[in-house]
Amino acid sequence: MISAEQNDLMTRVGPGTPAGDLLRRYWQPVALEDELAGPRPVRAVRVLGQDLVLFRDEQGRLALIDRDCPHRGADLAFGRLEDGGLRCPFHGWLFDATGQCIDTPAEPEGSRLCTRIRQRAYPVQLRGGIVFGYLGEGEAPAFPEFDCFVAPDSHVFAFKGHFDCNWLQALEVGMDPAHASYLHRFFQDEDTSASYGKQFRGPSADSSMPITQVLREYGRPDIRVENTDYGMRLTALRHISEDLTHVRVTNVVFPQAFVIPMSSEMTISQWHVPIDDTSCYWYAIFTSFTGPVDKAQMRAQRLELYELPDYMPRRNRANNYGYDVREQASETYTGMGMDINVHDQWAVESQGRIQDRTREHLGTTDKGIIAYRRMLVAAIEATRAGQGAPMLISREQASSFSGPPSIDGIGRKVDPDVYWREADLERRRKSDWASARLAG
Repeated sequence: MISAEQNDLMTRVGPGTPAGDLLRRYWQPVALEDELAGPRPVRAVRVLGQDLVLFRDEQGRLALIDRDCPHRGADLAFGRLEDGGLRCPFHGWLFDATGQCIDTPAEPEGSRLCTRIRQRAYPVQLRGGIVFGYLGEGEAPAFPEFDCFVAPDSHVFAFKGHFDCNWLQALEVGMDPAHASYLHRFFQDEDTSASYGKQFRGPSADSSMPITQVLREYGRPDIRVENTDYGMRLTALRHISEDLTHVRVTNVVFPQAFVIPMSSEMTISQWHVPIDDTSCYWYAIFTSFTGPVDKAQMRAQRLELYELPDYMPRRNRANNYGYDVREQASETYTGMGMDINVHDQWAVESQGRIQDRTREHLGTTDKGIIAYRRMLVAAIEATRAGQGAPMLISREQASSFSGPPSIDGIGRKVDPDVYWREADLERRRKSDWASARLAG
């Protein structure tokens, strides 16, 4: 149980807030690359309580600038892409990808006003199908050479979805290995050959036992938490028999991402990005170690659940997440369908738009959440003091990061740490792009 003041410290992210100042020291996902497809690559985005506009100019350069025109405050998200930049429809002021005003056509001939006008622009990078923006001061940290950032484009797929709640409770659901045995419990095991693109529906590695069966039948995991150079590793052990142990390794990448296994061939790297204090987007990069990702199938599966253009979930608070009492009695633990993102969405949104943590009572299985909150508060206080924080890395340090390993499998008479390390190494040896990194 924490105080209301501590809760505000961790959750509020607007300009000038302690947590907001911390998160602005890191690259933040601001849009999917897919959102800039089509004849007009301009997108209004709201991140950390700031209203911005993302666009790709006629030369193909990505740009992220403040949304209000510095002339009279009109909305640049409705601007015209022309003449090398984004032009405000109000008086024709034109801004290039750096935010520099390069034309004020209504001003008198020979006016030099535009040379003195610059809209704030933010660094952007495209990684794994996601556009990342840096909203902080000074030099941005380097991107670590994690799998999702170094795999070829053919082997990654990016998607996102909206949560109607604060970013922190959305992130914390991924630090709780115990919930998968209940929130994501299926009473019937499907044919695992049809599990492509679906979480918790395939077989565990090194076993024909479906993951759904493991989670359903073994609901008391032994959870281990250890600090790492990137954040935190969580290992959940479900002891099936004297000889067999289900080992699931997930990772928290500071400050707001986790890397988890999706299947024996894919991992998911997922960020929880504040829109403002009371809503957020999750952004995910699915990374394949085997063949290229079937992006059309992955996208079609998810568009059954999310509506464009804003990636709003079709099952939501307004329709009770599709809750069906008959389904809850015989098919799923929640009665809210087969997609685990809906289950997570209900769990975190039902806590309120900002969870009141003064009323919670944490247990042993919440040790990952407890460890992360301590890490978060320490980083907030370090930022206040003008000090460093985890994962603010240089280009020279970026190559020292890899993985991070994320495994879901069943080991036989083996130390769990030995099992997941060997399983991760074997998967990389069999992967064209990952084995090349091993050889290098």
